[in-house]
Amino acid sequence: MPRYALKIEYDGAPFAGWQRQADQPSVQGAVEAALAKLERDVPSIAAAGRTDAGVHALGQVAHCDMAKAWDPFRLSEALNHHLKPAPVAILQAVAVSDEFHARFSALERQYMFRLVSRRAPVTHDRGKVWQVQHPLALEPMQRAAHYLLGRHDFTTFRASICQAASPVKSLDELRIEAIDIPHGREFRFHVRARSFLHNQVRSFVGTLERVGAGAWAPEDVKAALDARDRTACGPVCPPQGLYLAAVRYPVAPFTP
Repeated sequence: MPRYALKIEYDGAPFAGWQRQADQPSVQGAVEAALAKLERDVPSIAAAGRTDAGVHALGQVAHCDMAKAWDPFRLSEALNHHLKPAPVAILQAVAVSDEFHARFSALERQYMFRLVSRRAPVTHDRGKVWQVQHPLALEPMQRAAHYLLGRHDFTTFRASICQAASPVKSLDELRIEAIDIPHGREFRFHVRARSFLHNQVRSFVGTLERVGAGAWAPEDVKAALDARDRTACGPVCPPQGLYLAAVRYPVAPFTP
């Protein structure tokens, strides 16, 4: 069966997450329903990351096996037609080998979290960012983030329901970008690793926000990491500011 990789963008707000659910809408369910309009008995698709409820994607990757060979452009166009009006778009479809697996072939996942600091409510980005009304300091947050880089036991920043076999992960990047916006600032947290624990990025951002607000010192983040205790974590921030930005593979399947 010909295999295709799909680069997918979506607004996670109306979905209970990526993974198919029996009684709630999911992104996987929406894509599989669109595929079913093209061919009968399309096997279940697999994705690079199972994003949670309310989490968005700029570059989720999934693969599907089709019964017949499709022109990749026609496949993406047909899927986009059948996905309407769901806020899901197939940015690109490409033919890949049978050895390609969206999840297991991935070398790295890249996430971005958008945090807005301003007094006035956000309007255009409502549901797309986490907003706080107090000012935040960039430099202490970035100093604190450096303590999290590298290979660590991240038990402190792991959800209690996390099913990963080990809390030990390697964090390759946690960079914070500050952007001036009307009457406030937006902070973008760029995070890279091969894989993540459940709620790890949201736990990082919620904790670093406390540093930026002056409630924690940067060194308190190191102490929390070293504690290896979930109760030492700062607040877990809401999901609406989180985006699966990109997935990296040994050979890039998509054109820029």
